[in-house]
Amino acid sequence: MSYKKHSIPPAALVAIERMNQLGQSQKPFFFVIDYLMQKPLVIPLEEVSQHGIFYKIGDKTNYHFKQKTSEITEVVFEKYPISFEEYQHSFTLVQNHLKRGDSFLVNLTKPTPIRVNLSLREIFERSEATYQLLFKNQFVLFSPETFVQIKSGIISSHPMKGTISANIPDAEKTILENKKELAEHATIVDLIRNDISIIAEKVWVERFRYIDRVATNEGDLLQVSSEICGKLPENYAQKIGSLLFKMLPAGSITGAPKPQTLEIIKEAEGYDRGYYTGVFGIFDGQNLDSSVMIRFIENTPQGMLFKSGGGITVSANAESEYQELIDKVYLSK
Repeated sequence: MSYKKHSIPPAALVAIERMNQLGQSQKPFFFVIDYLMQKPLVIPLEEVSQHGIFYKIGDKTNYHFKQKTSEITEVVFEKYPISFEEYQHSFTLVQNHLKRGDSFLVNLTKPTPIRVNLSLREIFERSEATYQLLFKNQFVLFSPETFVQIKSGIISSHPMKGTISANIPDAEKTILENKKELAEHATIVDLIRNDISIIAEKVWVERFRYIDRVATNEGDLLQVSSEICGKLPENYAQKIGSLLFKMLPAGSITGAPKPQTLEIIKEAEGYDRGYYTGVFGIFDGQNLDSSVMIRFIENTPQGMLFKSGGGITVSANAESEYQELIDKVYLSK
């Protein structure tokens, strides 16, 4: 299998130039960039609501959450995942590439049809996550994962790799001592460190493998994250778009090495991720906050799809990876 270096799509070049222009004038803007960077949007922050786009990023939002539209008290949420046999086919394909040394880590995702008695707007209103996005009537997400933050010239990334049910006895100890999870997490930290080093003058790991608790409608999950930091050049705001796109697609939802892994993902998944696993965020004129677009529900002509997945290494187990894919299909609580 031959691999090619992915070129930047024309639409991404336009978005980069737009972000750089706004950065140079220190004008706040919102951005949303799909997985393959083919349909990015860059909008001045005060105009976002006019496009039918609503966000919550930390304590910043353009939505009036007090004016909830839902009158539903009992939520119906059903999921219809692909069969294990279908998942195993893609898993085996990925494993064959890993055994050949084509990649060290591949993030394998699949869409799961769901039935829910809530609209995308109602899901957005009910969610409780650090990062939330309602994109017209196309998709909604409630992501716990930071892509990058920039504060006073310091860029930080918080890749999230490793998920376990908090109901499992000694769950935190179990996941932190799991050798497969450690290897997967270390690979992603190294990849993100390399990505940041492309644009930063100095790079370091601030925190390695800390635990976050995420509340869901099916019980709490524990997520393992790390924090990698770097010092940006003084004029970073003037080329904010150029810097950001050099790190895309995000390492935590692709794998390493990135060019080869992108080709393996394309071969193994057999569907269009679209905006799922892209990034979105806001630049306030000085600082930036952004998220990886996971915990993602898309409205399609065939019904709602929840897209989820996880990282596959050579030591991964198909049954547990399949279960992780299903466990990540939930509503935020």
